[in-house]
Amino acid sequence: MSVMRKLLLVDDDRALRQSLAEQLSSEFETHQAGSGADAITATQGQRFDAILLDVGLPDMDGRDVCRKLRETGVTVPVIMLTAAAAKSDTITGLDAGANDYITKPFRLGVLLARLRAQLRNHEASTDAIFTIGRFSFHPTAKLLVEGPSRKKVRLTEKEVSILRYLYRAGDKAVSRETLLGEVWGYNAGVNTHTLETHVYRLRQKIERDPGRAEILVTVPGGYRLNP
Repeated sequence: MSVMRKLLLVDDDRALRQSLAEQLSSEFETHQAGSGADAITATQGQRFDAILLDVGLPDMDGRDVCRKLRETGVTVPVIMLTAAAAKSDTITGLDAGANDYITKPFRLGVLLARLRAQLRNHEASTDAIFTIGRFSFHPTAKLLVEGPSRKKVRLTEKEVSILRYLYRAGDKAVSRETLLGEVWGYNAGVNTHTLETHVYRLRQKIERDPGRAEILVTVPGGYRLNP
């Protein structure tokens, strides 16, 4: 089982949103917003892996929405959709914090390719930072930074992989078998005891009371990260 990435579609054209959501459903779990205010509210309530953001929204310019999202700490890729092809519009959007710009109408294959490229770049970038509980998670640096004390917690490669996969799963439980397959591959010498040992050590590092986990919790069916 692979975890679907979460995508926020922001456009006031409901028919376009629903059509895109349907076409992207095999690869993304899509959520929709019809205004800039709804988009900002949505990002405060849950985590997304990428955002498709229309420039022409009914309540505010999409570039202003992008700027506000960046100001509130949203670091995921933002691809702006626009009916205008002027270079000045593109530059303004990129200056507002957008990662890419696509002019309508566009082909689905082009949109998917641009989305995948931005996601790859983001996940591999040294400045990709995710929030896990009271920590900032820096996967490339193999580091958790506790706020506001700024205490640093060093992670192993496997611990990074476990946290990254659970983070992508959002509020869904991930089974032990799935985590084993994703983190260790199908290695005959590895079993669930190996995973449980790594989870135990990880909890020693991140939980205030490892015996009563509040961040990396055991749930029916496996494990889950609390936001």
